[in-house]
Amino acid sequence: MITVEPLEVDGIIFTAVSVELPKTTLLTISNDIGYIMCAALDVDIFNVIPKLKERNVIAGRAMGVRTIDQLLNAPLQKITDASKEHGWEVGMTGKEALLKIS
Repeated sequence: MITVEPLEVDGIIFTAVSVELPKTTLLTISNDIGYIMCAALDVDIFNVIPKLKERNVIAGRAMGVRTIDQLLNAPLQKITDASKEHGWEVGMTGKEALLKIS
């Protein structure tokens, strides 16, 4: 099942997506600028492959989360190089990162 819902974070609307997959759930929260996600996907690819690095994808990843609320409150374990230009840092919460791109 795929669930797509608006998510209000401190008065700002983001899009929360939950995709139920075999033995895991893919979670993302995004706006037009960037996104955070669970560890079901990896952001390193955007830092190491030149053609993808050129895209300047703003993304961060949190580990061990199973719900959208946990994703908001978990520290980001990895971030793309491009996200650093928006003030993102490893260890900041998903919520803190999202508010920097709002």
